[in-house]
Amino acid sequence: MPFEDSSPALEAEGLTKRYGRRPALTDCRLNVPRGRIVGLVGPNGAGKSTLLQLACGLVPPTSGTLRVLGSAPAANAAHLARVGFVAQDTPVYGSLTVADHLRMGARLNPSWDAGLARRRIEQVGLNPGQKAGRLSGGQRAQLALAVAAAKRPELLILDEPAAALDPLARSSFLRNLMEFVTELGASAVLSSHLLADVERVCDHLVVLGGSRVQVAGDVRDLLAAHHRLVAPRGAFDRLPAGVEVVHSEPGDAHLSAVVRADGPLRDGPWTVAGVTLEELVLAYLTRAAGVPAAHAGTSGMGALR
Repeated sequence: MPFEDSSPALEAEGLTKRYGRRPALTDCRLNVPRGRIVGLVGPNGAGKSTLLQLACGLVPPTSGTLRVLGSAPAANAAHLARVGFVAQDTPVYGSLTVADHLRMGARLNPSWDAGLARRRIEQVGLNPGQKAGRLSGGQRAQLALAVAAAKRPELLILDEPAAALDPLARSSFLRNLMEFVTELGASAVLSSHLLADVERVCDHLVVLGGSRVQVAGDVRDLLAAHHRLVAPRGAFDRLPAGVEVVHSEPGDAHLSAVVRADGPLRDGPWTVAGVTLEELVLAYLTRAAGVPAAHAGTSGMGALR
């Protein structure tokens, strides 16, 4: 059954993390509702792993606040039990068997669901007596996911767990992730640089670029609010209020731009089309990277935080 607590899964205000003088995250603001599968995307070095480490309480923020399930990250043992974490290298203990991992999980987690763990191990074809060091990458990922989910957490945090898997193993892993989230009534945050994976399983999106949150929201709402406009160059000087040019590309006589609009676009000297998730993400990341746009002006809305 879904959890009744109405506090956000993740809530950040002014969240900043620096390593020396290098900013990993800067003034980040987030409000991720419960019950979502969140796709956290961005280029290498954008701060994705840092955000997830902050959410797990592995590192402290430099400034600002972050609340996970309504509390400070890793506030106490009870809060730790509410969060399951699968790190980037899907860590398992090579000298321990699959069954050893389940026994260790049972000893460390008071809410451990032994039946769920055994069932999932059987479903993905893992031999309980097999040492983890002899498992394939896909099998190790499945074992790490099963251990994290058998805690029966309210929030699963996954840091690019499928990045090194072949397409078949990745597809199986993502299918199991969706099944776990549904069965547990939980929320999940999936960091990935593979937009196809995000599009397949995620219903909420957070785009990190230049150490900042560039855009965030439910995928359906974001796609509805963004459009591709093709218009003569001068037309972009006459955009209605409430329309922001995210990124534009030059043409011979026209510009093509991804824009965000507060409401329906009125008739004008342009053609309007929808955008794909990939087009939306790339528009924000291109802007964040400082790639010169053919037209940098906006009307109505300022830069997104």
